Amino acid sequence: MSSRVPLGPTPDAAVLRSRVERARTAAAGTGLLIAPGSDLRYLIGQGGGSFERLTTLVIPADGVPALVVPKLEAPGYAGVPLDELGIEVVTWVDGDDAYALAADRLSGADRVAVSDFTPALHVLALRSALPKAEQVLAGPIVRELRMRKDAAEIDALRTAGAAIDRVHARVGEWLRPGRTEAEVGADIAAAIVEEGHTMADFVIVGSGPNGASPHHSVSDRVIESGDVVVVDIGGPVPEGYFSDSTRTYAVGTPRDADVAATYAVLQEAQQAAVDAVRPGVTAESIDAAAREVIAAAGFGEYFIHRTGHGIGLDVHEEPYIVAGNEVLLEPGMAFSIEPGIYQPGRWGARIEDIVVVTADGVEPMNQRPHELVEL
Repeated sequence: MSSRVPLGPTPDAAVLRSRVERARTAAAGTGLLIAPGSDLRYLIGQGGGSFERLTTLVIPADGVPALVVPKLEAPGYAGVPLDELGIEVVTWVDGDDAYALAADRLSGADRVAVSDFTPALHVLALRSALPKAEQVLAGPIVRELRMRKDAAEIDALRTAGAAIDRVHARVGEWLRPGRTEAEVGADIAAAIVEEGHTMADFVIVGSGPNGASPHHSVSDRVIESGDVVVVDIGGPVPEGYFSDSTRTYAVGTPRDADVAATYAVLQEAQQAAVDAVRPGVTAESIDAAAREVIAAAGFGEYFIHRTGHGIGLDVHEEPYIVAGNEVLLEPGMAFSIEPGIYQPGRWGARIEDIVVVTADGVEPMNQRPHELVEL
C-alpha cells in the first residue's frame, strides 16, 4: 500500500523547471539523486513515497533528467507535468535492475549527491552501481535553493500561519480542568484539519510539570485548575507548507506565584529575537538576542534548545537559529522564533511564531497575542 501524501496544488511548470535547472547549477558538476520526500516535492511538485522499490530523480551534470520509478508507482506522478519539465520517465518492473537504470544516467560521474533521507538499502545499492563515484549528501546543495522562499511559498506560509492561529483562538473550547491532555489534544488535532490543514502533524499539550519537557506530546495526566499549559501545534496546508505555533495558557489563576514575572521575561526574549531579524545578520545573532534576555534574568539554564528552525515543506529545515550558525539572513528565509523557559518538576512556557525575512526587516506569519492566556 502506498503512504503517499495527497498531492496539493502543483506549482507552475515554469517555476518547477527553473528549480530543477537551479539545482543542476548549484550541484556544479555533481550528479544528483533525489529520493521521494520534500526535496522531490520542491523540485517536481510531488513528494511521492519511499518504499523498498527504488524511486529517484536523476539530475546529471549534463543531459536529460530522469525520474526512475517502479511501473506500479508511476500513476502517482500523473499530475506532474514531467514533459514540460524536460524530465524523462524511466519505469521498471520487478526483476529489472533499477539501480543500473539510475547509474546509466550518471555514467562517468566522479561525484554523486544523494538525498539526505534516502534509505540505506538504496544508498548502498547505488554505491555498488556507481563504484567509481564519490557519494556525498545532496542536502547542502538543495537547501541553498529551499532556504530562500519565493512569493508563492511565502503566501502558503501565511495561509498556514492564519490557519493555526484560528486553532489557537479556539483552545478555550477544550482546555479545562478535569480533562486529560490526550482528550484536549484529540480535539485540537480535529480542529487543525477543520481550519484548513491536510492533517495534524503534531500536537503538544504539556500541562503542569509536563510543560517543562519541550517535546512532550500528550498523556493521560488530568489537567488541574492553576496549571500552566504549553500548546505547540502544526501541520501542512494543501500546498505542502507547514504551520508551527506555540502559545502558553493558564487554566484559571496560575498556582505558582512566579509565573507572571517569569513569563514576562519570556515575552521580552521572544520579542527581542523578532526585533533582531533583518537581512545581513547571522542566524546565531537571533538566538543570542533571545538567550541574552533569558540569561540576564537568571533563567539561562532553563532555556535548553535552539531559538528556532527553518520551515517550509518540512517542519524543520534550514536555516537553524542556533549558536554557531553564521549563515547570513536573506529575504525569503522563513523560520520559527520560539524561546522557552522550562523548570523541571514545576512548569514550562514557550512562545513561538513563524517569521519571514523581508527586504528591510521581518514579517510574522502568526498574529495571536503573546500574553499568557488565562482560561
